Amino acid sequence: MSEIEIVSEGYKKLFGKGNFEIVALPQSGSDRKYFRITGSSRSVIGAYNANPEENSAFIGFTEHFLSKGLPVPEIYGHIPEKNIYFLRDLGDTNLYTWLQKSGFKFKAEAIEIYRKVLDQLILFQINGMKGLNLDLCYPHRSFDRQSMMWDMNYFKYMFLKLVAVPFNEKRLEHDFNTLGDFLLETGQDYFLYRDFQSANVMLINGDPWFIDYQGGRKGAPQYDVASLLYDAKAHIPKKVRQDLLEYHIENFCAVSGENKEEYKGYYTGFSMIRLMQALGAFGFRGLYEKKPTFTGSIVPAVILLNELIDSNHLPVQLPELFQTVKQIPEQRIYKDLTGQ
Repeated sequence: MSEIEIVSEGYKKLFGKGNFEIVALPQSGSDRKYFRITGSSRSVIGAYNANPEENSAFIGFTEHFLSKGLPVPEIYGHIPEKNIYFLRDLGDTNLYTWLQKSGFKFKAEAIEIYRKVLDQLILFQINGMKGLNLDLCYPHRSFDRQSMMWDMNYFKYMFLKLVAVPFNEKRLEHDFNTLGDFLLETGQDYFLYRDFQSANVMLINGDPWFIDYQGGRKGAPQYDVASLLYDAKAHIPKKVRQDLLEYHIENFCAVSGENKEEYKGYYTGFSMIRLMQALGAFGFRGLYEKKPTFTGSIVPAVILLNELIDSNHLPVQLPELFQTVKQIPEQRIYKDLTGQ
């Protein structure tokens, strides 16, 4: 049976055999497949994911977040042996598509929405951590050294090598370890959403709702803020990004008691590793799988990564990594993406 047939049969089993229409939704960067199912009384989203651990994480996290009053979609049903579940339909407008329709103009309304998103992030980070069953976390309970090395090697193999950027393997590995050591100094005391970016924030009447947190785990608070504010496809102006960061730090530290300067001291490092992970994904999905929606994010992500290096805000030395990143714009594949 195809995925759409499996989801249709599951819908009939859970909700009855009345008339309904099922339509596949556009697939994003994951292998999960979503379908909108419209029946006589309501519309629901049917999800198929062949990874049962991810399904368990998403469903378990959802039930936990709902108990904390967080805006996530209610789960209507789950058939684990079929790898499917059904959830509330939050519509078609996410933060990215909303920005796209506005021409990526960061005026008062956009800034207000981002502030609402950052306000909710604090609740996920702090309240969402309380009583969370960490056994649900997949593949790791925290953003530990192995997770960091996976992300940096994803960048190396799925981006640097595909773009044919020259580097010294041994020295780059040393810099990866140095960056990992530095980031682990922050501790792992908060919920880390993991993929906190514009496509995973749905908007209903201007209010944010949240999806795709199945990769969540314990971690440092800076990572998710960096995911949102250094989201390459969102084209956030530098001044707006800085103002939103200050807004978040002020509010987060007021609630958590964390030190503002210490928070800032690690933020650039988490911004770097997040952009590296994103470029690994853009390389794999775009350059390898030939999906143009991902190749379009490569150039702005590289620009942002170079801006971070030029800021001199990172208190550790990463000479091979910095030199390698600086060489990316000189490669033919990158120049082809810029139309040079």
